[in-house]
Amino acid sequence: MAGLTAGELGRKAVHMAVGGFAFAVRPLGAPLAALAAIAAILFNAFLLPRIGGRNLWRDGETRSGFALGIVLYPVAVLLLIVLFWRHLEVAAATWGILAFGDGMASIVGMAIGRRKLPWNPDKSWAGSLAFVLFGGLAAAILLLWSAPGRYGFVFAVAVAFAAAAFAALLESQPLGLDDNLGVPLVTGVVLFCLTLTQGHWAVVGSPLFGRRLAIGLAVNVVLAIAAYATKGVGRSGAAVGTLLGTAIWAFAGAPAFALLFAFFVLGTAATKLGYARKAAAGIAQEKGGRRGPGNALSKTSIPALAAVFAATTAYPTLFALALAGAFATAAFDTVSSEVGKAYGRRTYLITTLRAVPRGTDGAVSLEGTASGMAAALLLAGLGAALGLYPAAGIAAVVAAAFIATTLESVVGATLEKRGLLDNEAVNFLNSLAGALLAAGGAALLV
Repeated sequence: MAGLTAGELGRKAVHMAVGGFAFAVRPLGAPLAALAAIAAILFNAFLLPRIGGRNLWRDGETRSGFALGIVLYPVAVLLLIVLFWRHLEVAAATWGILAFGDGMASIVGMAIGRRKLPWNPDKSWAGSLAFVLFGGLAAAILLLWSAPGRYGFVFAVAVAFAAAAFAALLESQPLGLDDNLGVPLVTGVVLFCLTLTQGHWAVVGSPLFGRRLAIGLAVNVVLAIAAYATKGVGRSGAAVGTLLGTAIWAFAGAPAFALLFAFFVLGTAATKLGYARKAAAGIAQEKGGRRGPGNALSKTSIPALAAVFAATTAYPTLFALALAGAFATAAFDTVSSEVGKAYGRRTYLITTLRAVPRGTDGAVSLEGTASGMAAALLLAGLGAALGLYPAAGIAAVVAAAFIATTLESVVGATLEKRGLLDNEAVNFLNSLAGALLAAGGAALLV
């Protein structure tokens, strides 16, 4: 087994063995399961290194003197239990994907994973397939075990493997998301949404869906060609954008796609605005402002998922607000950043409020913030005007965009600056936060 060391095999064996405790979530209940996760965090952080646990550390962790991944694993479990305390089967099933999917992906990938993924040379086809197979199987068993009678067998298996496939795809993206924290939390949200689709998939077989799919594909191909020709996106970015844009049109219709189009126009215009000035300062978008596949995935995948769930659950308005929140947040972030880089008179680091050069991670400016707020308001108002949600939802969408982008600036000034997250990962989490905040805020306002 070339590439598979005894140390890595041991780490992954422990990783999966601990996953067996996911079967205890149901009998323990949320309070005791949360306490057990807290105990595991403390044990891994303080006691494990003193009783020989350093053998499970990777080389980089040994040099730094702290095994972050070993601590983040139980942190992720704790957060899953807290988030889904009323649906512990989701927490348990996601834990199963984290433990067995990720564990077997690493073992299989290092053992026989010679053919690498075209979008990530660090991942292999064999490892990704193992992730889906073992993660999906574990999730299906845990769903049925943890919530007996709540889901049909076929449905449980289908959503489990769909969630595992999503997790494998997400984990394979070069976004810088931690596979012990970021990936399971996002996967847990997706799995929960998938469970809400039980009994609502008939829409996919309707003539309306077929027409939307055909029209959406045609429109997106034409727009992708135009965007590529005008140097708005690169070739791979155009391909990814076409896929995601078609999904949004097919599941949520032209009004939802209008938000995507408005975001793209605003983002492209803001990127080109004062480009020479930004280039001279060394803070301009790379490749002449062309957006790549990472940018498309980080800012459009969450709205695409929201579009799917808007059509396949009993909560179309809630997911429409999530879609609008994600796009408004992405628009706020892009416009505020680009305008601030070009025309921000004074820029301040959000964590200290000290003046910093334009383009600094976590920097904000009055000009950038005001323009970002205007962009978010425009998208939020457009969504309401097109009938995606009531007018009362505008406030929730704009507030979500402001809060999420502010948090994104904090993350940029801390985690991104330290190299713990890259820009695409931060953008992805920003979009997710905007979607969740908009949907949650609207539930209180609408």
